[in-house]
Amino acid sequence: MEGEPPGEPHWASGSAGASPSRGIVAARADVGAPRRLAHFAPPHNFVASGADRASIPAGMRFQTILFDLDGTLLDHLPAIHRAYAHTLPQLGLPAPTREQVRRAIGGGLVNAMRRFVSEADLPLALEIYRTFWDRTMLEGVALMPGAGGLLRALHDRGCTLAVLTNKHGPSSRAVCQHLGIAPLFGSITGAEDTPWLKPDARLTAHVLAALHADAATSCLVGDSPFDAETARNGGLAAFLVATGTHEPAQLRAAGAEHVYRDLPALARGVFSLTLDSSAGL
Repeated sequence: MEGEPPGEPHWASGSAGASPSRGIVAARADVGAPRRLAHFAPPHNFVASGADRASIPAGMRFQTILFDLDGTLLDHLPAIHRAYAHTLPQLGLPAPTREQVRRAIGGGLVNAMRRFVSEADLPLALEIYRTFWDRTMLEGVALMPGAGGLLRALHDRGCTLAVLTNKHGPSSRAVCQHLGIAPLFGSITGAEDTPWLKPDARLTAHVLAALHADAATSCLVGDSPFDAETARNGGLAAFLVATGTHEPAQLRAAGAEHVYRDLPALARGVFSLTLDSSAGL
């Protein structure tokens, strides 16, 4: 998303027949092996209404769980804001506030940068941003409360976990490696790893196919309207947390039926897991 370096997308390089799957990183050799299913218990601790709670069928099961990154599993907003505050003044523009950056991000770096600069200034803005981002993106990044515990518990149950993000793919993998969660994922897929971004259904189908997964037994955990639309387009169940760029009311207005305050609440409601939100991996 917000840290993509210059150059060709990974899927566009090499021969004309290069596969978009080049950017998918298999973190476990047994990605295609059968998995035990994560039981979805009757939900509770929703931010959403009682009617929403009642609408989720009890006994639902998920074998594959796709996670967004920024605002869902990790807090990268300080680093992202720092990069925008570095970039815009060099173009004669005021440094944006943290809130302005928070509202702009989610659809990939190029779309977000267009909220601040003209099309004429866009190439230079991206060059400045990317150079700074590559040097500083790991400074201050942290897991959201409960993220490490949730990922490890689901991994230990035998679920297939994957990252599906509009964050720049190599940056996403670097951050996950830095935070120690990369080995828990069957794949980590982001911007420039394929020709598509969320909410394109082709991206979701591509990732599920690489994981040998079925949409009927998969769900997506995210924090934005992009994630709600991604799940809807891909035929997945969606569970959102209000820890990122949008408030619960905004998520519901975007069509999200199941919205939780945070990951510990989602873990209890969806996966019957009680997390110590202060615990790491």
